[in-house]
Amino acid sequence: MTPLARKRLGKILLNTAGVLVFLYAVFPVYWMVATGFKENDQIFTTEFVPFPTHFTFDHFARVLSEGVANNSIWLYMRNSAIVALGTVLIGSAFALLSATAIARFRFRGRSVFLVVLLIVQMLPAEGLLIPLYMMVKRVGLGDQLLGLIVTQVALTLPFGVWMLRTFVAAVPRSLEEAAWIDGAGRMQTFWRVLFPLVAPGLVATSIFSFITAWNDLVFALYLMSGSEGYTMPVALQYFFGQKGVDWGAIMAGSTLMTIPVVVFFLLVQRRMVSGLVAGAVKG
Repeated sequence: MTPLARKRLGKILLNTAGVLVFLYAVFPVYWMVATGFKENDQIFTTEFVPFPTHFTFDHFARVLSEGVANNSIWLYMRNSAIVALGTVLIGSAFALLSATAIARFRFRGRSVFLVVLLIVQMLPAEGLLIPLYMMVKRVGLGDQLLGLIVTQVALTLPFGVWMLRTFVAAVPRSLEEAAWIDGAGRMQTFWRVLFPLVAPGLVATSIFSFITAWNDLVFALYLMSGSEGYTMPVALQYFFGQKGVDWGAIMAGSTLMTIPVVVFFLLVQRRMVSGLVAGAVKG
């Protein structure tokens, strides 16, 4: 086999592996959406039905009109949006400032702090449930969305600081020094030079924080005692009844729950590309 033939064969195998991985990752999402449009006889049949033969919107209509636990589904969507966006805004701000301090300044205990961040990420979130629950109750944030936001910030902040630290450290100090020579202050240098170059990392951490807070079930279930404070993952649990599981409503609600995540990603993914070149110097 010639070198050109081996190169082509390698590309074919690599592309085939990529397609298989893509199908493996996308198939659960496709099955969720397809099941939401299937009729009950196709959902509960023992035969393999790859796609709905008769599309129905009954499951979506029932979820949107009847709601869950005597509340509209939009209430749970609103709660999830408040928690997720609040986690992104507060967590990103603290993560960026902390990462900048760690990457740009030398202080006592810096290495220990980085090790602690790694250790915290190794702990399962369920192991922190009781301590965080007691802390939230003690400061008077129990049964409030703000308490849930604070909890999600505490869970996602270590990952955000660790990731953004790498992006800040990768920015050459010469860019900041050039801005200082031109008369820019520290705040101007931070916003006009450092911040645009760190924007891709900030977008990545924002996506991680948004998805983590949006999909959280355990903390939203135990920190909120009333159904009016529940988020979408908790609301979907009501479709698991003693007489059976309403898979059509679960898949329809899960599909509706996925749409805001996709929209958020489409809104912020442009910053991931534009931030790679923004703030750089010419020449």
